[in-house]
Amino acid sequence: MDPITLATEADITAATQAVVTAAATEAGRIADEIIGTGPLPGTPDWEAEQSTDLPARRSLAWHLLSLRVQLAAGLDGLETVVVLRVQGATWATIGTAVGMSRQSAHERWGARSTAILDPVGDGLPEIVPNDSPA
Repeated sequence: MDPITLATEADITAATQAVVTAAATEAGRIADEIIGTGPLPGTPDWEAEQSTDLPARRSLAWHLLSLRVQLAAGLDGLETVVVLRVQGATWATIGTAVGMSRQSAHERWGARSTAILDPVGDGLPEIVPNDSPA
């Protein structure tokens, strides 16, 4: 087959998903570098953190930073938004992290994240903030 024809007609579905996955993985690596992963389980530092909110705050910050990197790289970030919502992040927090209003964040990801978190329409998990803009 002619290389130009191959280039313009080849099925790139799997390749596209591989690039998105690699980019999301790299966003996570960058979040590890900037936010850190915290102390190793079982260490004295880890034990000391267990009675605080620091592990949850670190995880929330890690996901917010990862989302920022994903968006800057042209990814959608829906999966990360879903994780953030399950961690209790409000639309205002998500919006602030990515430079948009809470309403804009909700408009971009609200319906799609709800479809994932409440696939049968029984209601969102209790941990997900009930903060959808009116």
